Amino acid sequence: MKFKVVIERDETGYYVAEVPALPGCVSQGKTLAPVRTNIQEAIRGWVEVMNAKAVRRHTQTLQVAV
Repeated sequence: MKFKVVIERDETGYYVAEVPALPGCVSQGKTLAPVRTNIQEAIRGWVEVMNAKAVRRHTQTLQVAV
């Protein structure tokens, strides 16, 4: 999967990455290299948690292409 990631530098000099399509999926890093690695890990974790929630709730899931 591919997601659009917004990366901004905060007032302390750290880079903060956010995935608008995944509410609450945020990470940071001191430089661009670590923030990229960290946000990839955060995305994997976010998707894993949401998939587990869907299974526990016995909800229906579907894939939609836009």
